Amino acid sequence: MKAVIAHHGGTVEKFVGDAVLAVFGIPLVHEDDALRAVRAAVEMRAALEDLNKEFERDKGVTLDVRTGINTGEVVAGDLSLGQEFVIGDAVNVAARLEQSAPPGEILLGPQTYRLVKNAVEVETLKPLELKGKSEPFPAFRLISLAEKAAGYSRRLDSPLVGRGYELEILRGAFDRSVRERSCHLFTILGSAGVGKSRLVAEFLGEKEDPARVIQGRCLPYGEGITYWPLAEIIKDAARVSETDSATDAKRRLMDLLSNARDAERITGPLLQLLGLEQSAATTEEFGWASRRMLETMAQGSPLVVVFEDIHWAEPALLDTIEYLADWSRDSSILLLCVARPELLDERSSWGGGKMNATSILLEPLTAAESDQLVHALLGSARLGAEVTGAVSTAAEGNPLFVEQMLDMLVDEGLLTQETDGWMLSGTMEDIEVPPTIHALISARLDKLKDQERQVIERASVIGSTFSVNAVRHLSPGSEKDDVSKHLMALVRKELIRQSEDGLDDEESFRFRHILIRDATYDSISKETRADMHLRFASWLEELKTSETIGFEEILAHHLSEAHRYRGELGSPADELRSLALEAAAHYETSGLRALARNDYRAAGKLLRHGSELLDDPLDYARLVLPLAEVLYLQGRSNEALQLLERIEEADAEILNAKIEIVRTSILFSTDPQAQVRKIQESARSSILLFER
Repeated sequence: MKAVIAHHGGTVEKFVGDAVLAVFGIPLVHEDDALRAVRAAVEMRAALEDLNKEFERDKGVTLDVRTGINTGEVVAGDLSLGQEFVIGDAVNVAARLEQSAPPGEILLGPQTYRLVKNAVEVETLKPLELKGKSEPFPAFRLISLAEKAAGYSRRLDSPLVGRGYELEILRGAFDRSVRERSCHLFTILGSAGVGKSRLVAEFLGEKEDPARVIQGRCLPYGEGITYWPLAEIIKDAARVSETDSATDAKRRLMDLLSNARDAERITGPLLQLLGLEQSAATTEEFGWASRRMLETMAQGSPLVVVFEDIHWAEPALLDTIEYLADWSRDSSILLLCVARPELLDERSSWGGGKMNATSILLEPLTAAESDQLVHALLGSARLGAEVTGAVSTAAEGNPLFVEQMLDMLVDEGLLTQETDGWMLSGTMEDIEVPPTIHALISARLDKLKDQERQVIERASVIGSTFSVNAVRHLSPGSEKDDVSKHLMALVRKELIRQSEDGLDDEESFRFRHILIRDATYDSISKETRADMHLRFASWLEELKTSETIGFEEILAHHLSEAHRYRGELGSPADELRSLALEAAAHYETSGLRALARNDYRAAGKLLRHGSELLDDPLDYARLVLPLAEVLYLQGRSNEALQLLERIEEADAEILNAKIEIVRTSILFSTDPQAQVRKIQESARSSILLFER
């Protein structure tokens, strides 16, 4: 069991009696941790079935296994320090699922199912009554697992949006290869979900000529994966199946290579790549045999060879692909490689210096293109601008993010199709990041170098846009000089981009997607968040000038966040009150400024935020008074009057007089004739009070 768990990248946390607790995603997060856990569970069950045959034959007994798999946040010890503990609700639920599973079965929690649903077939169970849960808990019984499927699906049936220019470049490279009977290396780079595979699918789908297409995909982990894509390409080319014997495979390869003089010599290394022959060929022989196979295939018609996910490729495979590009002759071959920008971290010179190589970087879609994609994915039903704009804004041009957010909204009933179109329940602020996207981003963050990770975490506290100066202020003295270097590394890794929007004159950056910022921020401890919010607020105080618009609101936000996290951590009451008063004062200043420029919506939002921080009736009433005025100016007089009634208990003569003046103004504007006597009395008493 332990060996199977380790093979899939998991760690055995502990043995408890006859139970095994295994964790995936600690200490290093992978985007497919949930799927790895499910694959490990299936493989352990199969291994036990084989073992039971021996037990039954030798001992007359068999063993049963049952498994519960759940996904969520946990508190984990530092494995590097020997702290091997994992605690949290996700762990408890996994244990309860295991206890509820019948012998031989695997139960999945809802979050796990969302992460793997494209790769599994399940039975939805009646919600389980689990110890420690007040409500019945949804669970899914695993029926089957697809061998090579990803945990989430991509929509390749919608129209290609915003990639016309890139498609033309790809077509041009292929046409050149055909025209010149040459090999061309074409690499499509882009972050996860930006549309690389969709572009490839569109290119391959439009081919009406007799071009042959063969494909292979790099795997993120496993044994014998160095040449896995090449083996898949050989199988695809010769139509070799998993069940074919070495003899059958050799016959199919000889048929494929029937026009080659050296077919017998080529076949040997190819069979070794398939694991069907034992003699050891060298790396050079693997490359030579692969090249000769592709050249032979391309004699009759152009050939497109697709290598997917080569950011996971071993150096030996990258060497082989470059060898194919450099040495293939008199053959129309397009080597089409798909990779994330991380490829360039491992092989910065990829394709460089080659006259027959092209690399393109897919940028996020524009806002208009994202809107177009949303409409295409949801079909012909009318779609409100609110839904389209909300999804497009949150996804920030990443097609996968658009797809996953729409899927989650529909699955959770937040986006429903009515007779007159799609309707969104609530606001996008109420919606969590889809678990598939969170896993992708978390895996990218975990691959960063330590100082790069620390820099992006500090940036996430500042906000979606941040300056070099601000990040330097949050960095220890010994690291300040390296901040710019680390920020440029994050730009190259497609996590942030340069921006002209900043709080000062320093060079500024922004996160590629707000979801990247949110996932980064969520990974920081509350204590560290509170500390950095306070330090950033202190720095803003030093920069602030009376003419600068926006500082007060940003300052109030950071003080408010520090107050919230310090409160959750149990800080002393005096410290919390001081933070609350300071944050509320800045909310009040920014709210009154918004009111002065007739921005009633912003004024109401800011004053309400400030009032929610205050417990003292007098402090609370001071902010609610202008808030009531804002509500009145927005035509919400009844709400304003109700608000004034709630603050009358504040025992302060001057304040009560001000409350009465605001109330009188509202009454006069809504019903002047009926309230004349009351208005006159209020005016006289207020004048007497203020003339003292």
